[in-house]
Amino acid sequence: EFLERVREKLPVVMHGVSLSIGSVDPLNLDYLAKLRELEQRIQPAMMSDHLCWTGVNGENLHDLMPLPYTEEAIRHIVSRMQQVQDFMGRQIMLENVSSYVEFNHSEMPEWDFLKEVVQRSGCGILLDVNNVYVSSVNHRFDAKKYLEAIPVASVGQIHLAGHTNKGTYLIDTHDEPVCDEVWDLYRIAFKRFGAVNTMIEWDDNIPSWQRLMQEVEKIKDIQDGIIELNTGAAHEKPRTSRSATTF
Repeated sequence: EFLERVREKLPVVMHGVSLSIGSVDPLNLDYLAKLRELEQRIQPAMMSDHLCWTGVNGENLHDLMPLPYTEEAIRHIVSRMQQVQDFMGRQIMLENVSSYVEFNHSEMPEWDFLKEVVQRSGCGILLDVNNVYVSSVNHRFDAKKYLEAIPVASVGQIHLAGHTNKGTYLIDTHDEPVCDEVWDLYRIAFKRFGAVNTMIEWDDNIPSWQRLMQEVEKIKDIQDGIIELNTGAAHEKPRTSRSATTF
């Protein structure tokens, strides 16, 4: 009832945590049927879940578990995503998750794995910039390289969030302000992906509404600053035809 009242006035995005697209269990058709019923009632602007698995043998672990980045896993997930999207009658976005362990037999980096899943299945990407940063620290890879590998047209939404620093690793807790390093990474993401719908996740230690809006204003300030900079550069007289073409 509350959701329908909100939907009367505002667009709604549906974001799930129970698709378990990477599990070897059969797809949960009862869950998908209920999800489709809700989708038809709410008519969300976008729908998404996570590129992970959340359970096996019918047990829900209530966590977003990492995947091995292998060709076999790609084929498995692509097949399931095609079934899910056919069932729902629309494109679904998959979100990159933060991770704390890796599989020794992974055959490729996470960003190549995500790109292959998206290109083969036709799904979209919900790009969580905080998760990129958290995993880059935990696994010592270049977060900028991750963003550069993501197909621009596939990104339908961006998430930002705070995390907890445990000294030798980070945990995606959604209970802190967005840190400076993630804001810097968002600047890079905005330059690459443009004015993509962006949301801040804050699930615990929730501050006042005014404090939350300060975080939202940072998004606007970053976007406006980059747009203003690009607009100013566009009006400068190009020094060579190549620089004009590149811009």
